[in-house]
This record gives sequence, structure tokens and C-alpha cells, in this order.
Amino acid sequence: MEIGSLSPQPPFIKWGVRGDQLSRLPAINNEGIKERTEEMGWLGKIKKWVQTLNRFVAGVSGVFLIPLMLITAIDVVGRDVFNHPIPGTVELSQYMLAVFILLGVAYAQQMKAHVAVSIFTSHLNEHVQLILNIIATLLCLFISCILVWQGWVVGIEEKAVSDMLRVPQYPFRLLVALAAFLMCLELLIDFGDSLKKLVGRSS
Repeated sequence: MEIGSLSPQPPFIKWGVRGDQLSRLPAINNEGIKERTEEMGWLGKIKKWVQTLNRFVAGVSGVFLIPLMLITAIDVVGRDVFNHPIPGTVELSQYMLAVFILLGVAYAQQMKAHVAVSIFTSHLNEHVQLILNIIATLLCLFISCILVWQGWVVGIEEKAVSDMLRVPQYPFRLLVALAAFLMCLELLIDFGDSLKKLVGRSS
């Protein structure tokens, strides 16, 4: 046995392609692959940025649970033990709860934590499920856009204050517009993902 026979064969010999045939092989379109890679990288960066932003906003909203818990506990103790409740506790609790809920809506959509009923759709094939998911996402996107619009219009015109603590109402109206805008970004990501899956299954 010769030592040279143990050396691995070049790939083009192993695949049955002679050296004189290499020049006649079809050229790879590297430009098209590069363009698709750059496009997916650009879209991927936007998706990552949006999801990171919503995680940060949800983390900020979670901070409001701490003062909400403390002020509620102190008010209960003051009312039941010392017969002296904290004035304005109900108003403060409502505002902090509104901040917590509104700023966490988009992150809940990102984690698919919203309530979804799939009694009927679960029995359909995946293609139909993707189509229904796209339709539902577009409807949610339409409603969220209306909330952005009306939240902004009502917020900049709001002049009312709360009854006891005289807290202005307009920041919380504008918070509805902000939460709906972040929701729109997440819905656009979901729409793109579902559309990409649908096109991939159709091709």
C-alpha cells in the first residue's frame, strides 16, 4: 500500500468533478446572497432594538409595584390599627397601577402572554392558522393606531386634575398613546414574522 493513497481526495474529485470541469461550473451569485444577508441583518437589528426597548420599559413599570405594595400595606395598617388611613391612597394606587399595566402591554405581546383562545383554530392546518394570525394582527394594529391617535389628542387637551391630590391627568392620557405605540411596534414584528413564515411555506 502506498502512503500517497491514504491522503484524502480533493472535494471535486470525490464529487465526480474533474479538474478541467471546474471552470464550467455555474458561478455562485454572491451579490444576491450578500444583499439578502444585509437586509435580514438590518431588519434583525430593528427587531432586537424594539424588543430591548420594550423589555426596558416593562422593567421600569415593574418598579412601580414596590411603592404600590408599600403604600397599600401602610394604608391598611394605618386604617385598621391606628384608625388613621393615608389620604389619597386610592388615587395613588390607581395611577401607579395604570403605569404598571400600560407600560407592560407591549412586553406581554412580545412574550405572547395575552389571552388567546384557540379552541377552533387549533384544529386547522398551519397555513390557515398563519393567515388567521395575520388578519388578527392587522386588526390589533389598526386598533392600536387608533389608541395612539386618540391618546395623543385627548392627552394634549386634558386639563383635569384628581379630586384629592390634584394630580394632573394629562400624563396618564399620553401614557396610553405611548403604550399603544410600543404595542404597534411589537405587532409589526409579529406581522413580519407571520408573513415570512407564510411566504416560506408557499414557496
